[in-house]
Amino acid sequence: MSRVFFRDELEGVATFWRIERRDGVALGFTSHDRALWLDGLEYRAAPGMVPTAISRRADLSRDSAEIEAALTHDAITASDLESGRFDGARIVVGVVDWETGDHAALYHGSIGGIASEGTRFSAELRSAKHDLLRDVVPRTSPTCRAAFCGPQCGLSAARFSQEAAIASVDADGEALTVEGIADVGRYALGRLRWIDGAHAGLWTEVAAVQGDSLVVRVMPDPPPAPGDRVILCEGCDHTLATCATRFGNAVNFRGEPFLPGNDQLVRRPPASG
Repeated sequence: MSRVFFRDELEGVATFWRIERRDGVALGFTSHDRALWLDGLEYRAAPGMVPTAISRRADLSRDSAEIEAALTHDAITASDLESGRFDGARIVVGVVDWETGDHAALYHGSIGGIASEGTRFSAELRSAKHDLLRDVVPRTSPTCRAAFCGPQCGLSAARFSQEAAIASVDADGEALTVEGIADVGRYALGRLRWIDGAHAGLWTEVAAVQGDSLVVRVMPDPPPAPGDRVILCEGCDHTLATCATRFGNAVNFRGEPFLPGNDQLVRRPPASG
């Protein structure tokens, strides 16, 4: 039988937060004055982290919750918040009896908007009901709607990814060169993941290729150093020709390149000579 909290007048109950970032890092925090172990994860004492009122509704309207805290814990830094390490992270908020270890989750969701001011930050939490707002009916488009190497694409990301080392960095031009890759043009519109340095685990897009240089969408600050390793994933322009000839994956193409447009009825044939 599950534990019923706050049934007695006096209980040793604390709040806990479990945060699972998209890069695979899991963090645990508790309002108790010492660390607790729950389900194999250490929940560090963070008395300054306070949840606002959690609102849960029985209908399909969105639940609401928010977390406010001071940037005093070494596991959550201003630079990590600004670089997006916590964007979209999964989060569980609950209560725990710090004497017996009994615990129950009150809220499941993900981190939405994050705002920081001075030495404090606040995070908006989105419940699973937020996904119900997404339009599940795809819109027609001449190009492919599937993410390259995503579930609908069907191709393996490992097959089109390669590890390389940075040879040089042009921070002003947001460009870099890498060693050990013969055809860098294949990585235009692809993705680059840093696996060394302060930005390890973060992704950025390869906006273009200029000569033998990769122009990234966002150059991190501080910029990476020569010798740092990265993982490059090839890019795709989402056209049927590229899907069929380069990747041999036309069977999974998620677009309608031959569907007439809305202006088809008003088009006029070319005047005959």
